[in-house]
Amino acid sequence: MIVLGRIVAPFGVQGWIKIHPFGDDPAAWRKMSHWWLSRDDNAPAAQWMQYTLSACRTHGKGLVATLAEVPDRNAAEAINGFYIAAPREALPATEDGEYYWGDLVGLTVDNEAGEALGVVSGLLSTGAHDVLQVREGAGEDAVERLIPFVAAYVLDVDLAARHIRVSWEKDW
Repeated sequence: MIVLGRIVAPFGVQGWIKIHPFGDDPAAWRKMSHWWLSRDDNAPAAQWMQYTLSACRTHGKGLVATLAEVPDRNAAEAINGFYIAAPREALPATEDGEYYWGDLVGLTVDNEAGEALGVVSGLLSTGAHDVLQVREGAGEDAVERLIPFVAAYVLDVDLAARHIRVSWEKDW
């Protein structure tokens, strides 16, 4: 499951929900007939509950939507804080140079000198740009590097090889 966003509040009295999206094109979600919800963003696919999308529109920097299974404000309050996801195959295709965060997590990261910097453990949205969280090692000895996900530092993303090449020094 690819986590797309999170429900942050009920919206009105007719079951609408306010959503904080985790991407830069949430309006594309309108093309999906179903969304999957879970209280836990790391839940196995079998634990995500499928909901039918009735309507969705942009609202400020986020979205508001209504789901067929959420008829009123009480039902909307019951799913407040839930994460929204979809199976990878249900998502719209990406353009060249665009990636879903879920596709980047787990990729190995090397620099131009061929030094292994670690594995992408997550991403952060800073407003200006996204940042790769790259973790090398495990436990207390692990090193975390934060690398801006911009063309100046990210030189190549090869999803097939599960690898990212960056212009970043190991000691930065």
